[in-house]
Amino acid sequence: MKPFVREVLTVGITTGVVLLTQDRPFPWSLWTAVGGSLLLPLRLRWPWLASLLCVPAVAGGLGWAPALVAQFRLGRKEKSIPVQVFWVSLLTVAAIAPVLLTETIPLGSLLLATAFAFGLAGAPTALGALVTTRKDLTQSLYETRRARAAELEAQETSARAAERARIAREIHDAVGHHATLIAVESAALAATAADPAVRETALRLRALAKESLSEMRAALGLLNSSDTSYPSLAELIDRARVAGVSVTLSESGEAALSPAVSRALFRVVQEALTNVTKHAPGAAVTVTVDRSSPVRVSVVNGPGSLPSLGDGGGAGLHGLSERVRLAGGTLTTSYRADGGFSVAAVLPPGKSKVDGQDSTFGGGARSSANA
Repeated sequence: MKPFVREVLTVGITTGVVLLTQDRPFPWSLWTAVGGSLLLPLRLRWPWLASLLCVPAVAGGLGWAPALVAQFRLGRKEKSIPVQVFWVSLLTVAAIAPVLLTETIPLGSLLLATAFAFGLAGAPTALGALVTTRKDLTQSLYETRRARAAELEAQETSARAAERARIAREIHDAVGHHATLIAVESAALAATAADPAVRETALRLRALAKESLSEMRAALGLLNSSDTSYPSLAELIDRARVAGVSVTLSESGEAALSPAVSRALFRVVQEALTNVTKHAPGAAVTVTVDRSSPVRVSVVNGPGSLPSLGDGGGAGLHGLSERVRLAGGTLTTSYRADGGFSVAAVLPPGKSKVDGQDSTFGGGARSSANA
């Protein structure tokens, strides 16, 4: 239902209830009640004002219909229980005071009337608070599930990367050893050969062996990367936002990076965001990347606003530190004074071309986006 239609129906129904009430204790009862009904749309922005305008209507004996609507809205928007109790008590006093001033009633009847008025004013207030609490809990549960799903996806990606790394190490140990021996033996032959042709051939073999080692390491680096389509840093940030993380990304510098450095940079951001979703849900995160020489990346988060999803032993950060070290960089982590956490890495840009292709994930484009 459209908001305008809903408000017209609300005002129309409450005004109709007031007009259909035959008992009008005071001459001003009808006008205050009608006024309170007509001004109910104010509750959308100022719930307290709508409730305040219903006080004279309740005192006149005809204002309970608009007052119930106003109190429901007040209960939904007002988080403070003492404030809610204050408004319920104010309406209760407004309902009982005219009776005390115009009639003499027994104490038992007075207590019963007071309890009835308090319950009548408190019921919609409590119902509104209950609706808001349920909505907040549902949203929190939804965000927790999204964070858990993101964590599971990151764990699966990490497991695949670990298996590829194991295969890469096996290939490196088997082939790299022999290629290194060829380079060493060729260098020795070049140093001892008397024939210039033999020396030239040996030097060429040594150069080819070294180039083969370099190309093999680059290829193994690609094997260590994600599946055929490695996401860009901006895509990683977008995925984190979809998972409920508030992220600000700032990028600078234009240097193209080597495969190892590019992957290490990506993994630093990925692991840091995974830790935020797990250990500091609801925290704001700032990701800063400077592709200069050296390359610098930092991920800083504030304290989480939701309960932590679990304890961690730091294995992810230890593995990340090793990955950064193998890429020729250093990783530092620290707790912040505000209760947040910081992950920062410094990396060398390295050789940026593999088979003539820029190895930087996401290409040479640079973008910055705010959460």
